[in-house]
Amino acid sequence: MFLGTYTPKLDDKGRLTLPAKFREGLADGLMVTKGQDHSLAVYPREEFTARARKAAAASRTNPKARAFIRNLAASADEQTLDGSGRITLSPAHREYASLTKECVVIGSVDFLEIWDAESWAQYQEETEAAFSAADDDDILSGLL
Repeated sequence: MFLGTYTPKLDDKGRLTLPAKFREGLADGLMVTKGQDHSLAVYPREEFTARARKAAAASRTNPKARAFIRNLAASADEQTLDGSGRITLSPAHREYASLTKECVVIGSVDFLEIWDAESWAQYQEETEAAFSAADDDDILSGLL
């Protein structure tokens, strides 16, 4: 399970060190894709495969399903952690997520998200009121 917030720095070669507590869950390989809200999503390989198969089962006549599948598959980059626990983020991924040196890695239960630090702070500010007003019944019933 991926939980918590961490602030690693992106190096000049586009490498990002993932938090040590997440490395075991990613040891068998990982996939980096475009995430939502201009973040990057990092999935363990098995989780990505399951999500991709589920997405591929959607009707290709549905324009939203086609767009989702295309973006997910076209932006996927298979990686393995190097000996220092780093991954290399492609120029396209860095541009998509507006990544600079200051990054934020958050656990999202079954995957990780990588955010530009300023974008993450802005996102938190914009969504804090809705989070504070939500109750467990809203979340559990899928109303959020």
